[in-house]
Amino acid sequence: IYFCLCGRCRINSVLSLQDHLGVLNEEPVDLQFNHSGYLFLANEKVAHIMEENYNTQRLAGAKVSLLSPTQVKEMFPWINTEGVALASYGLENEGWFDPWTLLNAFKRKAISMGVTQFCGEVTGFKTLTNIMTTVDDEKVGVQRIKSVKVQMPNSLQYQLVDCAVVVNAAGAFSGKLAEMLGIGLGPKDSFSGIPVPVEPRKRYVYVVHCPDGPGLDTPFLIDYSGVYFRREGLGGNYITGVSPEEVEEPDTSDLEVDHQFFQDKVWPKLANRVPAFEKLKVSSAWAGFYDYNTFDQNGIIGMHPLINNMYFATGFSGHGLQHSPAVGRAVAELILDGNFKTLDLSNFGFKRIVEEEPMLERNIV
Repeated sequence: IYFCLCGRCRINSVLSLQDHLGVLNEEPVDLQFNHSGYLFLANEKVAHIMEENYNTQRLAGAKVSLLSPTQVKEMFPWINTEGVALASYGLENEGWFDPWTLLNAFKRKAISMGVTQFCGEVTGFKTLTNIMTTVDDEKVGVQRIKSVKVQMPNSLQYQLVDCAVVVNAAGAFSGKLAEMLGIGLGPKDSFSGIPVPVEPRKRYVYVVHCPDGPGLDTPFLIDYSGVYFRREGLGGNYITGVSPEEVEEPDTSDLEVDHQFFQDKVWPKLANRVPAFEKLKVSSAWAGFYDYNTFDQNGIIGMHPLINNMYFATGFSGHGLQHSPAVGRAVAELILDGNFKTLDLSNFGFKRIVEEEPMLERNIV
């Protein structure tokens, strides 16, 4: 199960949460849901993309509106609309919540239904291999996992877990896990040389305090510069951040927070959009990993063509919490029924990677 760093994902199913994740004789799940719309700002360069996205959302039944800079200023006087050509604002069923609580609610419900949880590190696999011939007459080895070696904490021994199906939901490290099976390690021009294009990318989230900042009507604001912020509680605190440029990706060998990044990349853009934020103080910060799909920043869902019993649910690049309920159901359908039933998510399979046809999303936060 994946979850984003700040709990900023849109959700519209909070009211049915207890029906799905409630456990008999235990306290109800409280996600601390804060109902508030998302406000995306676009400049002249990307305004046409916002209009296209708006039309798609409306066709799907989403309650969103397009606003002019004047309308934005009337609704939220504290926003500097300089450079804004168009805005998109969610009118209902949007907000944020505690991602850690949702993660634990998933786990608690699964355990109540008979799932056994073990915590350990996968160190290897035992497999059987069959040699197959592709349409290009390439000989490839198709593997079937028979068991997984799991190193248990504080132990020199490993557990050998026999299995019929493996789901690779190792997040930022799912690509490395696939390499244990030789995936991506073959010749670059061969089928076996195509890696699982997922790697860890470190992202920072900062909590700032600004007593004179926007009030309770504050939306989740996403600026066209990439900087975002939302209110955190009722005491003048806000969560903010921005994804770095590709050439400035931070080192992933640790989870240390770069506070200079806030000073140089976040604060100037934040204060430009909301002048009140010229006077703020960083009260805390943290870092975490995205399971970043370097191919097209979209999820990879389904079976790997060279491992006939490993299913993948990875590469969501920060959208994992938003997608996790649907993806969990989809993978279960693949395992039990052999195909998708509820939603056809076949476009998210490995075929697009093999055929080098990325499925790019626009307006990614």
